[in-house]
Order: sequence, then structure tokens, then C-alpha cells
Amino acid sequence: MLKRFMIRWFLLLTINDIPTGFGNPEKIIAIDFDGVIHDSYNGYGDGTCYGEPIPGAIDAIIELSENYDIVIFTAKAKPDRPLVNGKTGTELVWEWLKEYNIDMFIAKVTSEKPRAKYYIDDNAIRFETWNQTMKELKNGN
Repeated sequence: MLKRFMIRWFLLLTINDIPTGFGNPEKIIAIDFDGVIHDSYNGYGDGTCYGEPIPGAIDAIIELSENYDIVIFTAKAKPDRPLVNGKTGTELVWEWLKEYNIDMFIAKVTSEKPRAKYYIDDNAIRFETWNQTMKELKNGN
């Protein structure tokens, strides 16, 4: 009985420690910004959003937003990053989104990877087993 209580307590504590404010995870698609939406053709540099949209990104965001809340996650939004021309990375990303008329389809820009139904990220390895993951890492795939 005590063991079941401890497990429930741990699960409640864990759930309460997950960042809130993003909405229902089943209705969220989290998308990385650089390399997925923004081409960042010149590397990450000073955090400026200088690139063009990745082909298909705008249409995909518009379509996905019909059924999901789109949350963009990016290191550019980290609060400890230096300002660029007096603006935070989050402000720069929002300006870029507005420039390409997709800001109205985005629920949030954050440095945190939120709880979500799906993640779209160019630097991810799809986990199936540790053997498969280690093989991919060793082969550079």
C-alpha cells in the first residue's frame, strides 16, 4: 500500500514539475526553428534570423495549425543570450515569422521543448532501441 502511494506521489510530483503554459500536449506540434523552418544557411552566428524559409515549411505550418497548436522551440529564445540590436532572440524569431506572414499560425516561441504529441527537429534520432540509437550515432546517420 505504501509503495503504491509513493509511486502515485512521485508521478504527481513529476507531472507538476513539467513546464506548463503550452496547453494540451495532445494538441501541440513542437517544431525546431533553425534548420527546420528557417534555413540558417550561414550557421548560427549572433542569433540573427537572416535566412529564408525551408521549402514547404510555410505551407506545412499553415496546414498543421488547422488541427494543432504550433510551438516553435529554439536556442535563440534562451533568456541568457545577448541582445542583438537591442532585441531578444524571441523578438527576432517573431519578427521573422511576421515577415513571412506565418506568425498568426504560431501559438508560442520558446527555448523549452514542450510536452507535445509530435516533435519536428533536424537534429533528432528516432528512438526505437538503444542498439539502433548507438548504431546510428556511431555511423553518423
